[in-house]
Amino acid sequence: MPLPPLRDDARRRVRIARLARAVPVTGFGFASLLAFNGAQTASLALVPFSRRAFRRFNRWCANTWWGACVIASQRFNGTRLVITGEDLPSDENALVLVNHQNMPDILALMILARGKRRLGDLKFFVKKTLKWIPGVGWGMQFIGCPFLSRDWTADRERIRRTFATLVRERIPVWLVSFAEGTRSTPEKLRANAEWAAANGLEATRHVLVPRSKGFAATIDGLGSHLHAVYDVTIGYVGGVPTLWQYITGSVDRIHVHVRRFPIESLPRLEHELRDWLITRYREKDLLLEHYYTHGAFPAEA
Repeated sequence: MPLPPLRDDARRRVRIARLARAVPVTGFGFASLLAFNGAQTASLALVPFSRRAFRRFNRWCANTWWGACVIASQRFNGTRLVITGEDLPSDENALVLVNHQNMPDILALMILARGKRRLGDLKFFVKKTLKWIPGVGWGMQFIGCPFLSRDWTADRERIRRTFATLVRERIPVWLVSFAEGTRSTPEKLRANAEWAAANGLEATRHVLVPRSKGFAATIDGLGSHLHAVYDVTIGYVGGVPTLWQYITGSVDRIHVHVRRFPIESLPRLEHELRDWLITRYREKDLLLEHYYTHGAFPAEA
């Protein structure tokens, strides 16, 4: 089963000190994000002259603001990423498969991407409802994230257009996919186990059975634009933190295990891609079992 939620520090003095530090930093961060949104809106004037200049500017915005978030968590809170598995190259386009537990998963990915100088190239599959939210939603529109309504019929053509733009304009990308479709919780894992049994699949203990349609569409739509699939498994210490606990400094270590699969090693037929993806998530389940037993991921990939 997944870790329980991370408990807050019981010491009142520690909680007050963390709150006093986090509130001004968070306020400044949101205000600066809105300022970046303003600059991104102004960058629309570049589109008639140079779409490349428009993209480069918005990549710089993402890299700068997300980079500030990473630096703040490392310097103010001492958050450290413990990475095991394979060393990733810094010059590849990749689909990044990640187990999903809570919002700090995204911050862990940002630390990983910044270490490879690919932070500004991160793109996420985002719920359509977030599209018009000031700050994060607006910013993700400008960097070209695909927005989903969770209705495959409605999403299919939107995803196809997004991928066609990435390929046609040769846009560097680390495309992040939480293929489980939602966060893993004890309740969802129980329901998932019942669904897996009803469909003749092996139940997992720590991750949900992934959804394969979006994965297959990504491999098909991006094709040779992708160099690899990165399989990233995240493990927390002591419990799964909320975003606020991360911001207030309750998370000092996050463990990440990385595996790389060259794109040419993947099958091409949709049912084969489905089986390939399910196998990877079964392996994630075993990796997390090892992590919860030994307190660390295996050193080898």
